[in-house]
Amino acid sequence: MNRKYFGTDGVRGPYGGPVINEIFARRLGFAVARWLKHPGTVLIGRDTRVSGEALERAIAQGLSEGGTSPKSLGVVPTPAVARAVKKEAAALGVVITASHNPAADNGIKFFGPTGVKLTDDEELEIEREFDAAGSHSFAIASTEVLRVIESDYVAVSQALFAPNALAGWNVVLDTANGATCRTSPAVFRALGAKLVQIGNSPDGRNINAGVGSEHPEQLAAKVRESGARLGVAHDGDGDRCVLCDEKGEILDGDEILTILAIHALGRGSLARQTLVVTVQSNLGVDAAIAAAGGRVFRTSVGDRYVIERMLVEGAMLGGESSGHVICADISPTGDGLVAALKVIEVMHATGQPLSKLRRALVKYPQGSIALRVREKKPLDELAGLNTAIQALESELGANGRVLVRYSGTEAKIRLLVEGPTEETVRRGLELLETAVRANLAVL
Repeated sequence: MNRKYFGTDGVRGPYGGPVINEIFARRLGFAVARWLKHPGTVLIGRDTRVSGEALERAIAQGLSEGGTSPKSLGVVPTPAVARAVKKEAAALGVVITASHNPAADNGIKFFGPTGVKLTDDEELEIEREFDAAGSHSFAIASTEVLRVIESDYVAVSQALFAPNALAGWNVVLDTANGATCRTSPAVFRALGAKLVQIGNSPDGRNINAGVGSEHPEQLAAKVRESGARLGVAHDGDGDRCVLCDEKGEILDGDEILTILAIHALGRGSLARQTLVVTVQSNLGVDAAIAAAGGRVFRTSVGDRYVIERMLVEGAMLGGESSGHVICADISPTGDGLVAALKVIEVMHATGQPLSKLRRALVKYPQGSIALRVREKKPLDELAGLNTAIQALESELGANGRVLVRYSGTEAKIRLLVEGPTEETVRRGLELLETAVRANLAVL
């Protein structure tokens, strides 16, 4: 299935480039409206990027011309849009965001009526509508603004705990200068927590700039400096979460998922005793969950593939090592705030600090490299790289694994090796990188 515009998480790229610009956004809005079988209300949210308002206006124009009724939610986290689509019985949700990418990038992703991201097949259908429609003259449309969604999202998240349940808790919160700058602090403060904040001064150009889930160094330093109970970092649109324990050590999505799954298994509350992760997750997750009486299913990289498998298996917990965590009983998509609150719930229930809870996951040694490439040539055509992969897989056997894939949102090839020792991993990555450089133009 070859999609021209959509990647792992919607359409994404540099603002002003061939796909992320006002003309493309208007055409895409029109194509989506034509694709919808029963046009109705379409909710549009965005993050804090300076390009967001112009792209929002453009896609709203296309949606309106195509017969739908767009409503702006303003700057809100991605999971707030997903929830709002269900609550408002909207036909579709749109988020203008490039997630964890730099401010110069932007993107457009869609949520169906159930609050779940569109499938590959649905995105392919939209692309066909886009190409069939060609260029089109768009009238300027006014967009109704629906601000209540932000307060609804805060109220639902806050309701996960009793009032003032976090009184006496010191928490460091990094909102990445992004979409969660108002919502996450509001929830933590309402629950009684004392906050030290990072990345809470968005100016349209500083989203994810040295802060957020991709850059947790400041978070760790602030936790150690302030003596906080934990640190929480989101990405630019709020659907990811990484945590920091009281010692200043970072926890990734694999550790968060393992903590939540093992706690639920111990209480008999993990639906179908099942956790869904991607091929990116550490093999230690499988071992930890199996030891606790559960099972793990793996999917391709991308939280929407995780959600699709969760629906098939009847699972309610899944996610990615990058920090997308889906608690489907609360949110239909990844929600960084909910993930943090659910881990705090485990800390409350067990009385254990995060540094102890994280020991549930013993990771296999793992290393990864991301190389920027000029062209994403089909991997099966790269003979030298495939030979290197086969040799490494033969060496590792059941004691490790190799993952080579292109990024779905950037011009990068990602290499991952797990093995029995750090030295094995280091040598494996060197072998793969050498093969990539011999087969591809690495920038």
